[in-house]
Amino acid sequence: MHMSSNKNLLIVLALFFYCKASSQLNFDIDSLLVVYKSQKLDTNKVITNNKIINYYMYRNPELAKKYAFEQLTLSNEIQFSGGQSMANYQLGILYNNVNKVDSARYRYTQALKFAKIYNNQIFVSQAYHGLALLEFELGNLDKADEINDKNLAYNERNKDSVGIAYSLDFKGRINENRGHYTIALENVLKSLKILPVVSTPINKDVRIADAKTHLAAIEFNIGNLKKAIAYNKEALEIYINQDDTYYQAVALADLGKAYKALGNLKEAEDNFKLSIEKAKQANIPSTHATSLSELGALYFVQNKTTESLKLLRESINIAKEIGSERRVAISKLEFAEVLNSDGKSQNALAIISEALNYADSSGNLSILRDAYLKRSAVYSNLGDLSGALKDYKTYKTLNDSIFNKERTQKLEELKIIYETKKKEAALALQEEEINTLNEKAKVDKLTKGLYAGGMFTFLAVSGLLYFGFKQRMKKNRIARQKQEEIYKQEIAYKKKELTSQTLHLVQKNTFIQELMENLQRIKSSPEKFKMEFRRIVMLLKKENASDKDWEVFKTYFSEVHNDFDQKLKTLSPDVSEKEIRLAAFLRMNLTTKEIAATLNVLPDSILKSKYRLKKKLGLDKETDLNQFLNAL
Repeated sequence: MHMSSNKNLLIVLALFFYCKASSQLNFDIDSLLVVYKSQKLDTNKVITNNKIINYYMYRNPELAKKYAFEQLTLSNEIQFSGGQSMANYQLGILYNNVNKVDSARYRYTQALKFAKIYNNQIFVSQAYHGLALLEFELGNLDKADEINDKNLAYNERNKDSVGIAYSLDFKGRINENRGHYTIALENVLKSLKILPVVSTPINKDVRIADAKTHLAAIEFNIGNLKKAIAYNKEALEIYINQDDTYYQAVALADLGKAYKALGNLKEAEDNFKLSIEKAKQANIPSTHATSLSELGALYFVQNKTTESLKLLRESINIAKEIGSERRVAISKLEFAEVLNSDGKSQNALAIISEALNYADSSGNLSILRDAYLKRSAVYSNLGDLSGALKDYKTYKTLNDSIFNKERTQKLEELKIIYETKKKEAALALQEEEINTLNEKAKVDKLTKGLYAGGMFTFLAVSGLLYFGFKQRMKKNRIARQKQEEIYKQEIAYKKKELTSQTLHLVQKNTFIQELMENLQRIKSSPEKFKMEFRRIVMLLKKENASDKDWEVFKTYFSEVHNDFDQKLKTLSPDVSEKEIRLAAFLRMNLTTKEIAATLNVLPDSILKSKYRLKKKLGLDKETDLNQFLNAL
């Protein structure tokens, strides 16, 4: 349909203020419906329809879907490609929310096609975002990142600040799922800095809430549970004000997980229950299944076996209905653990085998690891100690593999940060050189103009030449400073790389001899099977690195960090080797959770050790131990 440029601009502006809103808008829906029914068939009716879809999107998805198809029919009748793009995009969101992947992909692709016909950068950007989000939720992080980078570059070319903010926020989510938490945090914070300035009044708060939920997820993953709770509460308040039931359910589930990890089981239970209620109300089966599984696992910890089994069974059924095999496997493992504790070990064994089949075929190492650990406990209950030991050893191997993978991810993250800063420094240097050349060009032009002026010209030219010389000196100085900065970054990166590469030395086993002795005792005295098996499990749990490996690691660490252990001994002569090891890990900025995993102890044990070390070093309560060690 042909439209004048002014009319086209008005339509673009009108749609802009409504298509970018991911949540519900606060207006009188009844009045809007009356207006919609009275409007004649034109682009204004399509725009009003879009407002209605946004209102119902997370309040009543089925009604939103009805209006989205109606929007598509109207747009087809008047050949309005802008409306065709928006209708397909809205349908893409609706299908994606209920895990109908093929339908969602088709709709997003159609949205992109019509957006390009309509030649509207906002519509093109949101269609790219939908396709990237789809790949992200399927676990295809590289593909999602590729599409999002294309979208980010597109928004930067078009100087679309809102689109840039959304792309940065999504890049943060992708890197959070890769385990690159520093990069994730940096991108989400950049997005939050832009959003309050450029967002429209309609979607400003909602977009900030979305970014805060992503920040909460990052803080949760790096162990900052109180920060995660604070960000989730801020986001939840916004979703409540916007009457956004869908994301209330998601934020409540995240709050429940954070409270559970913090040990506040009552708050965790309350939030999981509210999440289930909201998920039912908004018809979000994925969140519903997740919160049921989390609450079921929580009830198991509280010895509420019957309630736990009921919720976990319901979670499995919902996950099966939406085809979420990953959620099915996770809930089945929780279900099997409860059955095993309830004396139904044979049933538990069959269920774990189903989860193992999924983990094997999908390559999901974390589920595979957990399955072997839980099956080891089942075999122990059944008296099959050989099977239990075999599964436990497999669990340990997988756990070490995942731990090393996490270390590799951290190393890769450091590399990316280093390369990014190097490129930024190079670009800054190039820009400075261009400015210097421009200044030189001005000087040369001025010199030629003044040449014929005799003595006055000679003096002026001399002054200009001197100025040019000063400019070149300045350029050289800046270049040296930039190069020095690059060298410093490279040195810092290599130091971290060295430390990360040597860390695996503390993971080697030192318990083989004692394990063999226990196995011999089992062989010679079958009646001691259960007692000796428990002893072997305890031995495995207390596994430590060998003194030799620790000495090698300590040597490397001291070279990188300037005789760190000697400095500690100077401050406190009675500091032990275990405390030096703890201090070294803290100096490397490992979290309490990471140190506990490395040393195979509980996080509480690490907290107590930190307290004792702080006392030995003579630090008062106000002094932060990590900051003190970093400054050492």
